[in-house]
Amino acid sequence: MTVKELMTGYTPNPSFEGVLTTDDLVFAIDLTKEGTDPKTYTVLQVGISGIDAQLTADTVDSNYIRAGKSSTKTGTQRNIKVTGDRFIGDDAQDALFGIDNVYATGQDAVFPGVLFNLKTGKGEKADYTCVVNSDGGGTAGANATIDVDFKKVGDKPEEYTYAAE
Repeated sequence: MTVKELMTGYTPNPSFEGVLTTDDLVFAIDLTKEGTDPKTYTVLQVGISGIDAQLTADTVDSNYIRAGKSSTKTGTQRNIKVTGDRFIGDDAQDALFGIDNVYATGQDAVFPGVLFNLKTGKGEKADYTCVVNSDGGGTAGANATIDVDFKKVGDKPEEYTYAAE
């Protein structure tokens, strides 16, 4: 499912106020890796039970005479952890767990992506390195679980706002 297909029937309201749920988050990647139109990106949704978008600050600590310890923030890393059940036949999962991606290195493991919420349509657009931690595992009789990290590449992401055509 593409972002455009998902958003059919949704009208984002930039001034929305209220509780945001995980079901309101949209994370989509460009399986072609061309990064042209985010509306054509593939939504990670089928079989996905968790999207955990974390920010980790990089800091440098220094001690100063009579002032003590001080931390200077030098950067921020976005990590989006996607977990769920392996669903064969879903375009996104089939691409992520294909042998070419599981063993990809360098630029071959990078996907353009968007992370935004359905309520406001606001979020960010960036390139993400895809790190497959588990492509299906678990205990007998249970669904095979997946675990993938998407780590922001490069500088600050661009602001992204979904707008219907």
